[in-house]
Amino acid sequence: MFKINEFYNKLNEHIVKGTTTLAIKCKDGIVLGSDTRVTAGFFIAHKKGRKIYMIKPYLAVTIAGVVADAQAIVDTLKYHINLYEINYGVRATARAAARLLSIILYRNRLLPLMTELIVAGRDLDGYAIYKLDPLGSLVKDDYTVSGSGSMIAVGVIESEYHSNITIEEGVKLAVKALISAMKRDIGSGDDFNIAIINDHGYRELSKEDKDKLLLSMDITT
Repeated sequence: MFKINEFYNKLNEHIVKGTTTLAIKCKDGIVLGSDTRVTAGFFIAHKKGRKIYMIKPYLAVTIAGVVADAQAIVDTLKYHINLYEINYGVRATARAAARLLSIILYRNRLLPLMTELIVAGRDLDGYAIYKLDPLGSLVKDDYTVSGSGSMIAVGVIESEYHSNITIEEGVKLAVKALISAMKRDIGSGDDFNIAIINDHGYRELSKEDKDKLLLSMDITT
């Protein structure tokens, strides 16, 4: 007999095996962050994995879970967003992108895509963050986390987040949360990436930017 609770437990085991990704809504934009460790069980398969993907200069996605499934769905999203903008001549919103991913994930619910996604970008009424699970459940929030280090990272964010946080403050909070997770979660580590979405578009912090930031915060990885 099929037991739905066992199914969800097995599904969750595959999603939270490694990584820490996060997104923080600020009053002047959005900060996204991730570690760079890619694991296969207890084996570190890659130390510089990409987990933040720019879809458009005003829209980005973070991934956690099975890399192949996540990359496939990111490519599918890019295709449909480009097609939408060509056909209708208007910019797709973060909400539209999240709803599209929700439909794709739900339609594959009998053979789920083993990935947990965060969609962040511009909506009609400002910046927004959406989180999706493998079955397409969709939650909008001011900040969110995913991956095996999420319980550690969310504790750090919750302790310091406020509604008027600036991007500069958000970047420092994201770094603090990521490093805390990297120090305490075996599935997260090696390095971190930070991306910013604001009125100037999408930008990722360079190695030099990250080194200066760590020095100013007096933090070592």
